[in-house]
Amino acid sequence: MVEKDGNVAEPQHGDDLAGAFGVNVRRRREEAGLTLEQLSAQSSVSRAMLSKVERGEKSPTIGVASRIAHALDASLSDLIGAPAGAASGVAVVMRRNHRPVFRDPETGFERHMVSAAPGAGGAEMVFHHLPAQVSTGLLPAYPPGTEKQLLVLEGSLTVAIGGVNETLETGDSLFFQADADHGFANRTNAPCEYIMFISRRP
Repeated sequence: MVEKDGNVAEPQHGDDLAGAFGVNVRRRREEAGLTLEQLSAQSSVSRAMLSKVERGEKSPTIGVASRIAHALDASLSDLIGAPAGAASGVAVVMRRNHRPVFRDPETGFERHMVSAAPGAGGAEMVFHHLPAQVSTGLLPAYPPGTEKQLLVLEGSLTVAIGGVNETLETGDSLFFQADADHGFANRTNAPCEYIMFISRRP
């Protein structure tokens, strides 16, 4: 969230997530029986970059992180280190300063995991902060049956889906099938913030 002084309020432990991301990428790669070369071919991410990411030496951009996640058949939240799911019948609270945050080191784009029990009911909720004049670029398509809904909390957001652009203003919402390449851009001189719901049909 943006505070009164214009700075982004940051969860206290978010800076450690590059290391956690790398550990999770390596674990998922080894579980899948993939070499770095094979993952590189499947993700279109260089072997050198993958090696640095796995060792926690390099924080990937949102585009690179998304391609790695898709190649591993994992969600970005899985690789970031989503909190454990809720036990049956138990309410789960995730405090703001405990939420996992992915930060794009090149653009300042932030993806906050705000689902206290991600995956419960086949859905997750994320909060995005998109600085002024920043774009995520096109992100890879999700598997068929993946749907996204978003609500713009502040600013203006342009969503590209399958060659079509939709511009949303504060309070506008959008639903789309995420099985096509898509991306998000803030073409204004003020930051944009939005909530996104991601659901996956069986």
